Amino acid sequence: MTSTITPAKNSPPNTLSGEAKAVPKSLLVALNARKKVKEFKKKELVDLFRGLGSMLRAQINTADALKYYGNGLPNKPMVDALMCIREDINAGINVHEAFRRTQRFNETIIGLIQAGSDAGQLHHAFQSLASRLKTELFFTKQIKKATITPGVIICVLLGAFIVSQVKIVPQVEEMLKGVGAKPDGMTAISFQVSHFTQAVWPVFIIIAVTIAIIIARSAHVRNLILGFAMSKWRLLRLLVMGLRQMTFISTIRLLHSNGINLAKSIRVSANSVRNTPFYDELRTAADKYEHSGVPLSTAFAKYTSVDAQVTHMLAIGEKSASLDSQLEMLSEMYEEDSQNHMNAFSAVISFIVLLIAVSLIAAVFIGTFLPIFLMGPKMMQSGI
Repeated sequence: MTSTITPAKNSPPNTLSGEAKAVPKSLLVALNARKKVKEFKKKELVDLFRGLGSMLRAQINTADALKYYGNGLPNKPMVDALMCIREDINAGINVHEAFRRTQRFNETIIGLIQAGSDAGQLHHAFQSLASRLKTELFFTKQIKKATITPGVIICVLLGAFIVSQVKIVPQVEEMLKGVGAKPDGMTAISFQVSHFTQAVWPVFIIIAVTIAIIIARSAHVRNLILGFAMSKWRLLRLLVMGLRQMTFISTIRLLHSNGINLAKSIRVSANSVRNTPFYDELRTAADKYEHSGVPLSTAFAKYTSVDAQVTHMLAIGEKSASLDSQLEMLSEMYEEDSQNHMNAFSAVISFIVLLIAVSLIAAVFIGTFLPIFLMGPKMMQSGI
């Protein structure tokens, strides 16, 4: 009995030992695989860089500034990232490389931190980043306010219209049939619209949801739609082009004014307009400027689609050795223009949403109540 039982007891460990050799391999691969880390939100970065900039300006060293800012901060991921940066800095790693290793900051931010560190003006770099991100955050909120809110209002009203045509109007139609009243004129048209809506609304919803998912997941599709809309609507083109040019010009100015060479400044600034046509154009212009020896204004004129005003002012900056001043003037000019275009765009969108809202409310009223008003006399006559 003992001899027969012993192999049975020993066999599971032998089997498991063979599996254990394979399991750790997959576990090691899974553990070594780098998880995708999300970048911090712009609002969080504005507060972070403001705080770090003020402490560095007060002669507090970078490692201590990171420690003080992280103490009591409720944002646990940011606290962990700041502690990792602090440990790397204490270990002798460059500030910008320590920020890069967290994978929480994009290349534009890393480039400006490097520029400030190399120039010994890290506090200025942090303050510039906070100011730039605050401007971007402001325009992002303005765009969302001008587009998302009207979109939600239209979707709600469209849902109310579909419900009225699918649920309420058929009840009105059945009520009129019950008293033997034959619909005519506007009443007949209203019922025909209801029949059509009942037949197509599921297909319409499926197509609309599919299109929304494709647009949300595909940057290429978004660019195609936006490009088409920009070609047909001048105000939208001015707004989008102004925001894009404001973004990368202000980034070039910040980098170049902090000691980064112009070609690298242009390449880093291209990351701020990634997934737009400007990204490849800027990188091409930087390569031509750096390797072919063409003037910056010529490279921008030939290889990018920037406004003529940009190339003109860049040419003036090159000739008069005042490129930083011209870049600052251009970034301020486009910020003002973008604000004006945003106000005009919001006003137009609000007017369009008002028209659509009135139309949908009128359609719901006409489809639901008008047949009752028009057929009321016939229903009374039928009752008599």
